[in-house]
Amino acid sequence: MGIPVKLEVFEGPLDLLLFLIDKNKLDIYDIPIVLITEQYMEYIRNMDTKDMDVMSEFLVMAATLVKIKSKMLLPRDETKQEEEDPRQELVERLLEYKMYKYMSLALKDRQIDAEKVLYKGATIPDEIKNHKEKVDVDALMADVTLAKLQSIFNAVMRRQVEKQDPIRSKFGEIKKEEVTLSDRMIFIQNYAKENKNFSFRQLLEQQSSKVQIIVTFLGILELMKISVITVEQDDIFDDIQIVFTGKEADLSDWE
Repeated sequence: MGIPVKLEVFEGPLDLLLFLIDKNKLDIYDIPIVLITEQYMEYIRNMDTKDMDVMSEFLVMAATLVKIKSKMLLPRDETKQEEEDPRQELVERLLEYKMYKYMSLALKDRQIDAEKVLYKGATIPDEIKNHKEKVDVDALMADVTLAKLQSIFNAVMRRQVEKQDPIRSKFGEIKKEEVTLSDRMIFIQNYAKENKNFSFRQLLEQQSSKVQIIVTFLGILELMKISVITVEQDDIFDDIQIVFTGKEADLSDWE
């Protein structure tokens, strides 16, 4: 009975042998060479191709299988303790071919996946690409260092601690205080409009909790970025003065 397969399915004689081994669920390390040779020869007889190069490759493998089959049918030489298996070279070739075949299939899958990936080019609007800050933030913050801000912050925090009653502060109801950055920024902007020029320390001392101090501190930095206020300092370690620039920002939708 012929094998209902076509030559175009296989890429060569080793590919056909692997197909036969998988089809018969055989162990590649213990190939029943008689069965495989019969099925392989049956396939060769049903080949329909005029390409002699392709035909010659399959015929060479057929001759190799017949040679191995004949060696295995010969009686073993009892004088030799370990006789080499005639199928060993064929098994090694099949294993090597199988490895490269699976590698090629894996690379093909990656190529298919890569073809599904699309990359979008840069489409930045001109008004954003050509945008320039009206205020140089680096120049604005040149005289303000983290050490100075930390020193003022620590001083304000110490005063907050000193205001607490050491006895009454240990009891009472603890409530979660909701302080948002937008609310603090609105407060600072309104305070700046009224006072025009005021002390950084003076502003922080008016806050009633640590959370308010921290959020107020962040609000000052944000308002400096959008040029609502500026900061000035005459000498190192002097108190920082906050000056209202006259520019009022819409902070209702600030996040």
